[in-house]
Amino acid sequence: MMELEKNIAEGSSHFIELESGLLLIGIQHDLNENICVKHDIGSDFIQFHFCVKGNLKFNFNEGRYALNIKEDQSLLLYNPQRKLPINLESEGQTWSVSILISIKKLHTLFSAEANYIDFLTDDNKDKKYYNERQITPAMAVVLTQVLNFNLHPSIKTIYLKGKIYELIGLYFNRPEEADIEQCPFLDDEDNVKKIKLAKEVVIQRMAEPPSLNALADEVGLSLKKLKEGFKEIYGDTVFSFLFDYKMDYARKLLEKGQHNVNEAGLAVGYSTASHFIAAFKKKFGTTPKKYIQSEK
Repeated sequence: MMELEKNIAEGSSHFIELESGLLLIGIQHDLNENICVKHDIGSDFIQFHFCVKGNLKFNFNEGRYALNIKEDQSLLLYNPQRKLPINLESEGQTWSVSILISIKKLHTLFSAEANYIDFLTDDNKDKKYYNERQITPAMAVVLTQVLNFNLHPSIKTIYLKGKIYELIGLYFNRPEEADIEQCPFLDDEDNVKKIKLAKEVVIQRMAEPPSLNALADEVGLSLKKLKEGFKEIYGDTVFSFLFDYKMDYARKLLEKGQHNVNEAGLAVGYSTASHFIAAFKKKFGTTPKKYIQSEK
């Protein structure tokens, strides 16, 4: 596995070659400045760009033309007639995942019955293809897992590879064959918006988050629907998701070197340093102090 870039402009950004013909760009940019990620890529690659949060821009012709990819939207690009070098501009507070996969490798992933995918047919294999699409709740879960996981480095490659293939499968799943009965509640766009609002509420008030009952009332859902919907979209319970977010936020504060352990703990709602240290060790397997020393 080859990791080419990370921590661009203090935003977490990485470019990873998972295997020949399969590359991943992940951006978790929680600062307010814009960052730009550039990389040359061959014309035999298909590009998938998913904006999980914030706003992402794909620049063409050195910035003379651009396509905006808004939150919860995806963009697919393929042009076998010319190169489309990666030129991604990420606004502050933006999370995104980009997959670059060769057309040859993509062909091997599908059975002969996948002739409903236009650019995989013999007649269209030399034609350019462009598609904008809404990110489904199932895809949102996988994207969150790609950006946030705590696994041993030795299994990082196989984990990410599996998630990327899962994401591609979900992207090309025929809408009429999708199993919406699994969670019919999320088939209602208004309910999905309320679940996403719940996520934003707990993040904004992470130091003193509301109770689940208060959160359900605030976003206009029953407690049962809040719990089930949140788990379906984000793959975790509300407070387990918030715990992971708080620990990652505290980790980034410590990395910048502008906050000590007590200050980082207070920022995410721990009034007692010992409780914060125990929580941090549970998440990352080491104490905040040792983590800072290892970063230095």
